[in-house]
Amino acid sequence: MTDSTTPGRHPDWLTPSAAALIAANALPLIAVLWMGWDVFPVVLLYWLENVVVGAFNVLRMVWARPDDIGRWIGKLFLIPFFVFHYGMFTAIHGVFVFALFGGPGYVESFFPTTAMVWQAMTEHGVVLLAGALVLSHGFSFAWNYLGRREYRRATLEALMHQPYNRVIVLHITIIAGGFVILSLGSPVMGLVLLVALKSTVDVKAHLKERRKFASGPVSR
Repeated sequence: MTDSTTPGRHPDWLTPSAAALIAANALPLIAVLWMGWDVFPVVLLYWLENVVVGAFNVLRMVWARPDDIGRWIGKLFLIPFFVFHYGMFTAIHGVFVFALFGGPGYVESFFPTTAMVWQAMTEHGVVLLAGALVLSHGFSFAWNYLGRREYRRATLEALMHQPYNRVIVLHITIIAGGFVILSLGSPVMGLVLLVALKSTVDVKAHLKERRKFASGPVSR
């Protein structure tokens, strides 16, 4: 199998899905430099991306090896379990995001409700950038998972764990980095470094997923 250094082949980070992800990750940088974002909308946007990742992972689980009838029985149990477990995982992360960075207006609500999240998105101008993240992950789903038939190599067991492998590092990076930046008064350079660090980790995780699916066994 060829790799990213094979003559005539573009490096992994120049693939269409990686390029779309890099472009989507550049948008918060633009918002920090030209729209005056502080730490809360940046961290809020990254938390919303976890929701997007989980939603597309459900679609991946639904379409994993669709010709294997036996796996559909497993999907009836594993998909609801994933939705509940990942949903609680994301909600608890959201508690920290709103409690640590949202300010006094969000302290009274323990779990982030849909209405509260939407209010924060509209107040801080996050809606369009969140939509861009949906498009980026949607493009990766269509291009890689469906177009390159990664679903023929995907297993329910791997898909159950895949989002956690990707977002746990980001959770630690974003919350720890965001807390330091908040304590320093949200300096622009600190926010730029946070965006750059998150983008680097995210793109590396994306490329690792692509290589994993490319080398897995193909279902028959």
